[in-house]
Amino acid sequence: MNKKDIFWKLGYLAVTGAVFMIDQTTKAWAKSRFCPSVADCYRDQITVISGFLNFAYATNTGVAFSMFDDHGSTGRWGLSVIAFIAAALVLFYFWRTPRSDDRVLGGLALLLAGIIGNVTDRARLGYVVDFIDVQFGSWHYPTFNVADIAICTGAGLLILDMFLTKKTEDENKKTEEKPVENT
Repeated sequence: MNKKDIFWKLGYLAVTGAVFMIDQTTKAWAKSRFCPSVADCYRDQITVISGFLNFAYATNTGVAFSMFDDHGSTGRWGLSVIAFIAAALVLFYFWRTPRSDDRVLGGLALLLAGIIGNVTDRARLGYVVDFIDVQFGSWHYPTFNVADIAICTGAGLLILDMFLTKKTEDENKKTEEKPVENT
C-alpha cells in the first residue's frame, strides 16, 4: 500500500472519528437535557417537526429495538464483546479493501463509527442513549441515535455495493462471452 492510499484511508478514519464525536456529543446533550440526574429523568420531548420528528430520551440495554435487554450485566458485557469483535472485523476488512473502492470504504467507516459509538455507551453507562423519535400518523419508529444512523447508512452502502458489483460482473461476463467476428 502506497502513502497516498494510506492518506486516503486515514481520511476515512477521520470521518469515523467525526461521526463518533457527533454521536457522543448529541447523546451527552440528550442526557443532560432530559436526564440531569438519575432521580430526575424527564419523559417530555422536544418537537422538531410536529407529527414527524421529536427528541425524547430513551435508554436501550439490548441491541436493535431493545432485543436481548433483559440479561443484566452478562448481556451488557456480552454485547460489548460482540461489538468489539465486530469493530475489529470491520477495521480488518477496511485495511484490506482497495483504495479505489470508495463506497465500501465509506460504508465501513460509518459502520465502525456507529459500532464504537454504541459500545462506548454500553461499556460506560450500561445502556445506549437514544433520543431521535420519528413518527408518521399512528406509525411510530423505535427511538434511535446518530450511531444507529451511521450503522444503517454504512450497511446500506455495503448492500448497495454488493448489488452494483454483481451487476457490473454480470455485464462484464456478457461482454466477454460475445463471439468475436472475423472480418
